[in-house]
Amino acid sequence: MFDTLSEKLTRVFKDLRGQGRLTEENINDGLREVRLAMLEADVALPVVKDFITHVKERALGKEVMTSLTPGQVLIKIVNQELVSLMGEQHVPLQLNVQPPAVILLAGLQGAGKTPQSLN
Repeated sequence: MFDTLSEKLTRVFKDLRGQGRLTEENINDGLREVRLAMLEADVALPVVKDFITHVKERALGKEVMTSLTPGQVLIKIVNQELVSLMGEQHVPLQLNVQPPAVILLAGLQGAGKTPQSLN
């Protein structure tokens, strides 16, 4: 998901480069790419809709700071919303149980479920 999303965001950057300010049209164009990337990564439709709504609300009311381009502002907002969606705090696994500790990994084929060493 993150590779595809990263590629789409890079494309959004390039498309918004040179724009003087954020407009509803260029925000919609950028968020269309983000929406497609999330859906292609099998993110649930209600989650995508809420995410896009939050980003759009924040971006439409945002004045572009003189040191940032419109693309940078939109990407910053998308990044902040992704962090909020995924969880802002890192919570370590509680593995202090009688061995073996059972951990369920669920996901699509090729989604990176192969466990790494926990040493």
